[in-house]
Amino acid sequence: MSAAELTRRALLGSGAATIALGASGLRAAGPAAPRIACQAGRFEGVRDGTTVAYRGIRYGRAERFCAPTPFRYGSDVHRADQFGPVAPQSGTGYGAQSEDCLFLNIWTGPGAARAKPVLLYIHGGAYSNGSVTDPLNDGAALAARGDVVVVTVNHRLNALGYLYLARLDPRFADSGNAGQLDVILALKWVRDNIAAFGGDPNRVMVFGQSGGGAKIATMMGMPAARGLFQRAATMSGQQVTASGPLNATARARAYLAKLGVDERNLAPLLAMPPERLVAALDATDPILGGGVYFGPVLDMKWLVRHPFWPDANPQGLGIPLILGNVRDETRGFIAIDGPKLKGLSWDNIAARMAPELRIDVLPEWVVSEYRAHFPDWSPVDVFYGATTAGRSWRGQVIEAEARARAGAPAWVYQVNFGSRTDPRRGAFHTMDIPLVFGTLGARGSQTGTGADARAASQALQDSFVALAKTGDPNHAGLPAWPCYDLTQRATMMIDAVSQRADDPRRWQRELFARVPYIQPGS
Repeated sequence: MSAAELTRRALLGSGAATIALGASGLRAAGPAAPRIACQAGRFEGVRDGTTVAYRGIRYGRAERFCAPTPFRYGSDVHRADQFGPVAPQSGTGYGAQSEDCLFLNIWTGPGAARAKPVLLYIHGGAYSNGSVTDPLNDGAALAARGDVVVVTVNHRLNALGYLYLARLDPRFADSGNAGQLDVILALKWVRDNIAAFGGDPNRVMVFGQSGGGAKIATMMGMPAARGLFQRAATMSGQQVTASGPLNATARARAYLAKLGVDERNLAPLLAMPPERLVAALDATDPILGGGVYFGPVLDMKWLVRHPFWPDANPQGLGIPLILGNVRDETRGFIAIDGPKLKGLSWDNIAARMAPELRIDVLPEWVVSEYRAHFPDWSPVDVFYGATTAGRSWRGQVIEAEARARAGAPAWVYQVNFGSRTDPRRGAFHTMDIPLVFGTLGARGSQTGTGADARAASQALQDSFVALAKTGDPNHAGLPAWPCYDLTQRATMMIDAVSQRADDPRRWQRELFARVPYIQPGS
């Protein structure tokens, strides 16, 4: 039986019920939006505040571990009022899951003008989790504020999107970057169809948080993505180096062993239901330890050099880029009440910090340097400060400096606006999502809805809209925001009152610059 037939049967056997569940919800209330006709089909959306929303538009199909192919609807009008299913993953509340998950969503701003700038969002969750059906990713407020078109995209994740099998079976030459190819196909869909929704295909800005930003950094150097977007913004997401093909193959072997699949015969892998593939994601990573890592692969077909090593990929240098991080990144994924922090003291901080730094540096020396420079900091402050600077912020610094050396336009921001519901978390990883989308009151937001949160949100929203419209994020609501260079290192500090600072964490930047950086998962 062919790989295609096995994949088809797996989809029908395990995904059809899930797809039906995802399409069975109640239709949104309110009058129908105007009907849209474009190359991909005919669509009818729903009113969403002052915007028009088109949810759950299929942009492609894909056989397992293969590149996706475009999808076109028939002549009937498709009512686009429900999100499509999300990529199979563990432990989420994003809605129905299915391997058949290539769907996008569109919100069109309220103005009558045509050819609006397009902002296309790629979700976070590393390369293994997440979905744009998260309420924090709702595009209505951003589309309304900027009178722009907002597009959000789901795509394949984890093993279904990034399991590298090319060296084990030549039929799967695209497997290590299938998730990237999904996003590229969505961008092609936007290029060919977005004008019918009021968007300008020549002013497309991609933006993404965490794993979404890393996918963008990678895509800026993928030849298949050339010309599909004209601006970009990454939010706490960098990709300096991709996974090497040998390490990626070692990970594939470890994952196959967990599943009990012989690498010389992958037919059982093609026939397994997605639930089994997800369950095996806890296979031990042979390079990093912990759960097996999946991400883009330097496969020399779709990705032919690293994104930001040995320098910024020349393909992306002409794309204006915002690079953002939050001040307290690791407070978002190392719980302050969890085992890493429970009973933390000066006696045990070095041992507990070491694996979280993700670089080969003497942790006792790091602690000593931080205590000398920040004598008022507690062990918890040093733990989060050092892990943020050494692990999460470092990639952004490398990318900003590489762009500066190349003379390429880049603007850097740092979110200082902290949690209003749990101040201990500060400006934690994901804090900028509700600020950019304007979803301050959505489930999962910790910004609050006060005037301070609205001010921080408007500063970021208007910057993203300005970049999409003009290629420059400066606007009347912010102080002058120059491009990042190696002299001033200008950084916009996003807060209730946003201000520019030059080289705001210089000491920490210089401390970790002494140690070579290798992207986790490379």
